[in-house]
Amino acid sequence: MRLSFLFTEVADGLRRNLTMTVAMILTTAVSLMMLGGGMLSVRMADKTENFFIGRLEVRFYLDDSVSETDPDCAAEPCKSLLADMKQTSGVESVQFLNRADALEEAKKLFEDQPEMVQYIADSPLPASLRVKMTDADQYQHIYDAFATREGVRIVANDKEFVDRLVSLFDGLRNAAFGLALVMALAAMLLVLNMVQIAAFTRRTEVGIMRLVGATRWYTQLPFLLEAVAAAFVGSVLAVLGLVIARPLVIDRALGPLFDSNVFPRITGDDIAVVALTIAPVGIVFAAVTAYLTLRFYVRE
Repeated sequence: MRLSFLFTEVADGLRRNLTMTVAMILTTAVSLMMLGGGMLSVRMADKTENFFIGRLEVRFYLDDSVSETDPDCAAEPCKSLLADMKQTSGVESVQFLNRADALEEAKKLFEDQPEMVQYIADSPLPASLRVKMTDADQYQHIYDAFATREGVRIVANDKEFVDRLVSLFDGLRNAAFGLALVMALAAMLLVLNMVQIAAFTRRTEVGIMRLVGATRWYTQLPFLLEAVAAAFVGSVLAVLGLVIARPLVIDRALGPLFDSNVFPRITGDDIAVVALTIAPVGIVFAAVTAYLTLRFYVRE
């Protein structure tokens, strides 16, 4: 088959079914953007979970008697607590912060809120032992070992917060994937209709070509390539949409959280990984749908 003839047939087919072609391009673009959004949600959930788990710690706040009289954790019961924690399985490191350390930490954390810093200075924070775990699953084991020990006033950790964040991103991912599935179904129906209409409008010339000995692939390949060409354009638009959405939508909506290190930032590498996934998916999906349509519809 001459390439010039093939390209001419594909171009003519796309022009004949311009409305259907545009509809397929837009539907493919939207469905792939939804799929890409779902994949970005997955990557963001994974990065957020890893980001927080890497900083996850259990904070054992000590009672007032220890906080006031033992600024170096050199006396009982703080000394024993510190030593036992370091020897406990699942503990990566233990850090002691006295009241002065806690105040300095609060000043850095609330540097833009001087009234909060003043409030903390007037009501000193308790001393604490910060336990960093080798695995977030070790929390209950460490909690059970030290929560009721002498000198411990209260125990706090970020695990519940991290779990809620991950659940939030899982929900966003599932919603994006659900919308992508609906749009993919619409794209499939458009491909099916596009191929059927193209085959119907050229049924006479295809019949003549078959009569003079043209093979099935020779007559059907242009229809297949029309669907692939439309899907390719839709895939490009979807990728461009994700590239544009990062600075205009994602960074603007989540910028303060990114800047405060609450969430890890979505990078160009994340967009590239998603783009390299959704573009082939869109093209292969259109090609398979068109091929199956040709197999079951175009039989002459």
